Parts: sequence; structure tokens; C-alpha cells
Amino acid sequence: MTVAVLADIVGSRGLPDRVAAQRALDDVIATVERDLPTSIQPIQPLRPTTGDEQQAVFATLDAALAFVLRLQLALPEGLEFRFGIGIGRIGAVASRGGDLTDGPGWWAARAAIDVVHAKQQRTIPSARSWIVAAPEEDGSMHAIVAFANAYLLARDELVGAMNQRARRLVSGRLRGLTQRELAQAEGITQPAVSQALSSVGAASVIEGYRAITSALGSGARR
Repeated sequence: MTVAVLADIVGSRGLPDRVAAQRALDDVIATVERDLPTSIQPIQPLRPTTGDEQQAVFATLDAALAFVLRLQLALPEGLEFRFGIGIGRIGAVASRGGDLTDGPGWWAARAAIDVVHAKQQRTIPSARSWIVAAPEEDGSMHAIVAFANAYLLARDELVGAMNQRARRLVSGRLRGLTQRELAQAEGITQPAVSQALSSVGAASVIEGYRAITSALGSGARR
């Protein structure tokens, strides 16, 4: 399996300083990739390509979904990505300027970006991620994608409703920090951390992350 991920910046044309925004995104992406368990590391790291788009490649859907969540939680206030996740073959196309990657996996990722953008604009403002499997993938994969998209809709709703502190706390839990360690970092009490996590449905996000990473051997510490 090959999983292609496209990420484009939500509202990039309205950013007051596009250059500063890209620097901030580059820093966050580097930090997230540095902290990832080996099993979630991308085959091709998330890097800018053209315009407001970034591209990455993963070996499994579980790894891609885990990475997207870790990145969503780490993004600075005012900056968001829209993610299109494509499942399918990826190949190299020879060019005088160097090999280009192309194939059904990238076409599916592009279609996924279009779907999530349409959902965000119409009926589901919180939608930020979607998966499309290439037509050549078998029926079992398309069934997995349908279930995974239902999961993503719920996950995006929860993450989208979190403030920056809540996102930091959930991110810390996914990285294995205890509530006591998080309280010290935030300058608050451990009960305050517990209450903050409970109030935003963090347990569902954390357990979902553990579920998709359990097969990879990289679940968050309890």
C-alpha cells in the first residue's frame, strides 16, 4: 500500500504575512516529524511543492492518519491545513528537471482535497481531512476508507472545537506526557488539566489515536 497526502493551507490568500506563515508551518512540521515514532514516519516527509500545497507519502493508512492528527494538534493559532489522503500506486515520471511523482495515489489525494473542501464550504465547516482510494483498489480497501472517513468527520469536529491549550494538552498526551507533566508545563494544576481534557472530549481523540496506532506498536502511554 502507498498513501499519498496533500495538505493545503486553509485561507492562504487571506494571510497577512504568507512568508512568516510558511516559516511557522515549516517549524511545526519539522517538530512533529522529529517527535514521531519510527512506525509513523513518512516515506517522503511533508514538504512544500507549489503555491500553498505540501506533499508527503506514507507506507500505511494508519500512519498517515496518526500523522495528520499530530500535525493538526500542533498547528499554531490562525493556521490550518486541509488534508487529502489518497490510496493507490505512485510512480516516477522521468523529466529533465528530475523525476516527478505521479499516479493513481496522487490523483486520489487530489480528489480527496476537493471533497473535503466542498464539505467545509457547504454542510460541515469543521471538515479538514478526507480519504479517497483509487478505483483500482479492491472492495475491501474501499470499505475501510468508508469507515475511516466516518472516523475523520468525528475527529475533525472534536479537534476543530479545541482551543490552543486543549490542543497542546492532547498533543502532549499523544506524545506520552503525564497529566502532571502537562500541568507543570502549562503552569496549572493536574486537576485543571484533567478538567480541560474532559471538557473537549479528549478521551475520544486519544483512544482513537491508540486504536489506529496499536497495530503499528506506537500507541500513546496511558
